[in-house]
Amino acid sequence: MRNLDITTLRSFVAVADSGGVTRAAGFLHLTQSAVSMQLKRLEEMLGLPLLDRSGRTIALTASGEQLLVYARRMIALNDEVITRLTDHAFEGEITLGVPHDVVYPAVPQVLKQFHAAFPRVKVQLEASYTRTLKEQFAKGECDVIVTTEIGVDQGGETLATKPLVWLGAPGGAAWRQRPLPLAFCRYCVFRPHIVAALDEMGIPWEMSVDTESDRTIEAAVSADLAVNAMIEGTQPPYLEVLDHGGALPALPLQQINLYGAKDGTDEVRDTLVDLLRNAFSGVQTLRLKAG
Repeated sequence: MRNLDITTLRSFVAVADSGGVTRAAGFLHLTQSAVSMQLKRLEEMLGLPLLDRSGRTIALTASGEQLLVYARRMIALNDEVITRLTDHAFEGEITLGVPHDVVYPAVPQVLKQFHAAFPRVKVQLEASYTRTLKEQFAKGECDVIVTTEIGVDQGGETLATKPLVWLGAPGGAAWRQRPLPLAFCRYCVFRPHIVAALDEMGIPWEMSVDTESDRTIEAAVSADLAVNAMIEGTQPPYLEVLDHGGALPALPLQQINLYGAKDGTDEVRDTLVDLLRNAFSGVQTLRLKAG
């Protein structure tokens, strides 16, 4: 059984990407003759022409195009194995706290990118209410937390400022009822502000669903038994933003804040903070306010 050499495959990919042996050799810190010899041995081993040298620049043959796909995969897998088994520079665990309602869509991409950078560091994700997360952070139980608030406390950094929007069942009519049926988690940070906005507008309301379960809230709203409000862009696909035409009050802006900002002393935490900052800032709809 013949075996492909990873070093040779790297040279082949470098030539394919750069379009020539000279540039590839410079990138690989090898001589041109060394790269050319590797490519010749690779073609001889496979018994196939991989490069078309008839033109002014080197191009891949049909066989070369096929090999390029496999070569990239083999190199990536090789590098992953080496990294996982030999890189002991960063190991351990870091705890990230995030409110239930802003986990998606930003946090999954953050976790994926962080795992690629630090595969031997475990991220303990705590999803809870802002009030609870801030208590855990103060006790040292969370290394980094994201919160949703009106305003930002000392030591926090505002990542994005977004509006709250009214949500209901697609095509539903619960928002037309009076008293207005509401469904909110017991410790939802938005709840007192929403109730205050309704009172100020003189709209009677009742708390039809009062629970600690986000799933229960979403089920009630999707069944058109009540309405809810969430930060714009974080609502599940089976609920819709209500086009109420002014029948419901405008809701206050919410800030997505971060506590545990980077200080240059912990590369693992600093990387996580940078990823969170980029992810949440990238989905904002209003100009970022200074925290």
